[in-house]
Amino acid sequence: MIRETIDTEVLKFEDFEYERPNMAQLSAEFERLFNEFTQADSFEQQLTTFEEINEIRAVFNSMYNICHIRHTIDTRDAFYEEENNFFNQELPNFQAFNTELLNKLLTTPYRSDFEKLWGPQFFRLADLNRRTFSPEVLSDLQEENRLATEYIRIKAGAQIDFQGEKFNLSALLPHELSADRATRQSASEAKWSFFANNAEAIESIFGHLVKTRDDIAKKLHYPSFTDLSYDRLTRSDYRAEDLIPFREEIAQFIVPLASRLYERQRKRLKLDQLYYFDEEFRFASGNPKPQGEPKWIVSQAEKMYGEMSPETNEFFTLMQEAHLMDLENKDGKATGGYCTYIEQYRAPYIFSNFNGTSGDVDVLTHECGHAFQVFSSRDIGLSEYKWPTYEACEIHSMSMEFFAWPWMRLFFGDQADKYKFMHLSNAIYFLPYGTAVDEFQHLIYAHPEMTPTERNQTWSALEKKYLPHRNYGDNAFLKDGGFWHKQGHIFSTPFYYIDYVLAQICAFQYWKWAQQDHASAWESYVRLCKAGGSKSFLELVELAGINSPFQKGCVETVAKEIADWLDRVDDSSF
Repeated sequence: MIRETIDTEVLKFEDFEYERPNMAQLSAEFERLFNEFTQADSFEQQLTTFEEINEIRAVFNSMYNICHIRHTIDTRDAFYEEENNFFNQELPNFQAFNTELLNKLLTTPYRSDFEKLWGPQFFRLADLNRRTFSPEVLSDLQEENRLATEYIRIKAGAQIDFQGEKFNLSALLPHELSADRATRQSASEAKWSFFANNAEAIESIFGHLVKTRDDIAKKLHYPSFTDLSYDRLTRSDYRAEDLIPFREEIAQFIVPLASRLYERQRKRLKLDQLYYFDEEFRFASGNPKPQGEPKWIVSQAEKMYGEMSPETNEFFTLMQEAHLMDLENKDGKATGGYCTYIEQYRAPYIFSNFNGTSGDVDVLTHECGHAFQVFSSRDIGLSEYKWPTYEACEIHSMSMEFFAWPWMRLFFGDQADKYKFMHLSNAIYFLPYGTAVDEFQHLIYAHPEMTPTERNQTWSALEKKYLPHRNYGDNAFLKDGGFWHKQGHIFSTPFYYIDYVLAQICAFQYWKWAQQDHASAWESYVRLCKAGGSKSFLELVELAGINSPFQKGCVETVAKEIADWLDRVDDSSF
């Protein structure tokens, strides 16, 4: 059952109980409750039965998320590896139960009563979700999960030889940012040698993923996996064709700005050529770094969130007292960072890999934006409304990075202004890359017959369009189009990437708003977080009082505002 008292009990994550779901028992329970739901002769009876079903779903999802967290914290843990394999097999079966539930809700004679209670968004989500599953694709979904896990395992198992030591991918990053150019070049070459040495395995995994996903789409009668993927991501406001003009606006207004910023960087570094291994090294004096170890960073975040608002103080107190963060890099830990939610315990959870760079602060504020949102909407009732769709989720995370700006001196001391310049520049640098990742996937799934070489050539062509500054020197693997191999979203959550680009355009608006009127900007942000997923992406944007990134002129306006601010900064002083 859902724990209603976690806030007073402060049950710690290590004490959260995990038990593998009994699928036979779960199946019997769903069958019994589905019969009750169908035979109910009033809306009230159906609602009561639905609430019982929803609690069973919450427990299953909670067991999955506890397993996922503990597995990604240590991918070598044999118990949770086996449990993760169990979920890879059983999640499609659980999806079948969900699909049956959604079909019943979509066709109930009391649908109008449910719509009055929940609003129309639930039924939009239900209609999209129900199309994405059929028993016919069960084994294909299991294979898709297995392949994505295999890719994660390859990256998590990286042991890269560098300067007489072994590093995983996260631990190598500080050396890639070294002030010594030869060090960052050799560190970058070591990283990309790992990907080059694993290229055959990674390309094989992706080739099988593309075929499996294309097969699933055909069996579900979709024109292509792209169309299926949009439904999986429950994009009810826009489709693939709507992103074409948006991507062109990124190419027209953001790519030139990013290129000018790279040129400023080249001049700051006093280099004849800016190579790929120089890109992340922003200043000759070195990139700003947090002035303490991980525990110190968390203590500064505690002070920041204590001062930011009563809501963030309550939120971050829970995150600390219940041990709902695992932030430090260690061997065997999956790469990257994420936030998830354990519904049974009403608890967000933040996972990261701190490595001593400014990215530690970026990822903490970013994931805290996700966690604060779900903390704010956890009493909204419906499981489907705890989170919004992905592009709306990323508004919360990216905007929180900017709302944290007034406290950056806590983390960076007298380098706070340098950090802000770099943080805003990095956000611009990301947009063309994120757009390239999106267009790459549209092209790949439009032509699933592509060979590995053709996929790499496709990526290289997109780099010329969106990343024209990029210079790979004599690195054959990268010149041949291998950079995309590192991007985990392409493997595990296809088409979930333009979401960051759309959300960044929204977050930039909060950045400007907070500078002009912090109180009203924060009030809007909290309102947005509390709404959870009860509205669609564009409805949430309207609720927040910001412009849609699809609105003509929005990208151009945002680009000009950012460029004006950056142009006023004397970055040579850094």
